[in-house]
Amino acid sequence: SISKVDGFPRRSMRRARQRRSHSSSQFRYQSSQVELTPLPLLKDAPVAELHDLFCKKLQQCCVLFDFLDCVADLKGKEIKRAALNELVESVATSRGVLIEPLYPEAIKMISVNIFRTLPPSENPEFDPEEDEPTLEASWPHLQLVYEFFLRFLESPDFQPSMAKRYVDQKFVLQLLELFDSEDPREREYLKTILHRVYGKLLGLRAYIRKQINNIFLRFIYETEHFNGVAELLEILGSIINGFALPLKSEHKQFLVRVLIPLHTAKSLSIFHAQVGDTRLKCLYFHLSIIRGLLKYWPKTCTQKEVMFLGEIEEILDVIEPSQFIRVQEPLFKQIAACISSPHFQVAERALYFWNNEYILSLIEENCQVILPLVFATLYRVSKEHWNQTIVSLIYNVLKTFMEMNSKLFDDLTASYKVEKQKCV
Repeated sequence: SISKVDGFPRRSMRRARQRRSHSSSQFRYQSSQVELTPLPLLKDAPVAELHDLFCKKLQQCCVLFDFLDCVADLKGKEIKRAALNELVESVATSRGVLIEPLYPEAIKMISVNIFRTLPPSENPEFDPEEDEPTLEASWPHLQLVYEFFLRFLESPDFQPSMAKRYVDQKFVLQLLELFDSEDPREREYLKTILHRVYGKLLGLRAYIRKQINNIFLRFIYETEHFNGVAELLEILGSIINGFALPLKSEHKQFLVRVLIPLHTAKSLSIFHAQVGDTRLKCLYFHLSIIRGLLKYWPKTCTQKEVMFLGEIEEILDVIEPSQFIRVQEPLFKQIAACISSPHFQVAERALYFWNNEYILSLIEENCQVILPLVFATLYRVSKEHWNQTIVSLIYNVLKTFMEMNSKLFDDLTASYKVEKQKCV
């Protein structure tokens, strides 16, 4: 098994409080089973017979079993498992095994096993943060098929010119659909395998990017459900790795049409870290991202507001002063609204901006514009907020502003009191 590939850590699976298993293979189970008989071991085969035996084992592994019935076909299941183990070992350690006639047989075996209709979730209200995932019952075979596919792609003998005849656009589309699997172990394999396909088969790169975008758009505007959003974002993040200049329109469109609107998803917290990692690679889009976040600012979800504020701070930490000036007014109007939030975590997160030295320097340079935008809110909330920590933070911010520009501070204080008197 693989522990870490291309910076993709193998996340440890959470301990199951209550692990349910399903088998999507139940929908394609072969009722008239072919009875498997053990074949000679690959390691014992004469060189002249090795490829023929390898091919026969691939064909043997195309037989599917019903894993919902724990005691059915135990002999056949074990023969297939042993054959898959042999195939993995052979392709991982032996040279000269992958010759041209084996390519269609290998891809056929992989396709027969992994491509299937994913069943609907057993829990329509499934919450990935709270509920245990439904695990694939046929994983004892499926894992070995994925491992074989990965070793096949990573083999020093792998020939992209041969593979591209069989790993084509249709194959990739089916592979991407599997990312909706509820089983995190399967998605982890798919992520690494798709990354390998992207790296080895150059002619599929644009198609893969386009189809990932289509999955995101369908998720945002139609289904609001897709299990593999985080994994696909990780793949895109590794693909992007900093947009080169001059910027391609494809990259701008991805940011504006996909990455920013992903923030509207109810399940943002599940893949927010991956959104952030991908966004950080968009080195030249700071203004577009801030404007996009302000456009889609959550109205009622305080958890998402805290996440948005965290993203804004990350961007402000690296923004150019000339860019900051162009967004400071709408940005600090929103920050003022957050400071007045009755939810103390939102207010606290907004007030932490003044603890960031670089952001504080930007605020100081533009104090004439920013202080009038937030002063009334700061003054009012300092007198009214129920949480003492928030009140203390606001006093610190007011003190900072008073030291930055005492005249402007005094003028705003005086005009605020006059306005307050008028309202009495």
